[in-house]
Amino acid sequence: MNPLVEFCVSNLANGAQDAFEALENDPNIDVLEYGCLSYCTRCSDTLYALVNGEMVEAETPEELTQKIYQFIEDNPLF
Repeated sequence: MNPLVEFCVSNLANGAQDAFEALENDPNIDVLEYGCLSYCTRCSDTLYALVNGEMVEAETPEELTQKIYQFIEDNPLF
C-alpha cells in the first residue's frame, strides 16, 4: 500500500503543479487530483496537499515536495 497524496485542482493552478508532477512520477506514491478538497481559505493562502489525510503546507512547489517526502518518512503507513 502506497502513501496517498491528494491535491486540489485550484491549488495546482495556484502553483502546486510542479509538486504534483514530481510526485506523480514516483511509483511508490499514489497521487490524486480533486476538483475541491474543501480547504478554500488555505488553498488561497498557501500551497498544500493532503498526505494520508493530513495537511502538508509550503510556500513553494519544491518545498512542498520536500515536506511531503519528509512527512511520509516520518509517518510510515505500517
